Amino acid sequence: IYTLSLHDALPISTSPSVWSTVTMEQSALRMTYQREIILEELKKTKTHPTADELYSTVKQRIPHISLATVYRNLETLANSGLVRKLEVTGRQKRFDGNTEPHDHITCTVCQRIDDIVHPLSEGQAPMPQSAAWHGYRLTGWSVEYFGICPDCLQKSSAAVTDNT
Repeated sequence: IYTLSLHDALPISTSPSVWSTVTMEQSALRMTYQREIILEELKKTKTHPTADELYSTVKQRIPHISLATVYRNLETLANSGLVRKLEVTGRQKRFDGNTEPHDHITCTVCQRIDDIVHPLSEGQAPMPQSAAWHGYRLTGWSVEYFGICPDCLQKSSAAVTDNT
């Protein structure tokens, strides 16, 4: 199951080069020590943590940092394009240090989020008939995928086996 929405302002092109990653050097953002550590820790993980989860990790390196500082810096990093903010409907925001073109799949059981790559995430926009745009100029798109992760599938099949 997937939903297609047009809320992300991503460039539309058949060339993946428009998806190029923003580097710290390209960003006009001043890189403070705290921001640098938050970014480093986020880029190390593949779990798409919440601000609270990342705070626990960052606090090990900067014991005096506050949760509010982590939240504020994650928002700043997301606004500058150095990280991605994942807003799944009805869930706490998560953050992704991987700004390369990709989409995400969310487990409907445990809420785990994994990266997926397919033609849409490589810069090829979904192109319905032009009449379907109702005069809009497409500036971006977002695709959300949902399913059951391998761990939850395994637990589910193990529970069925135990009950038989």
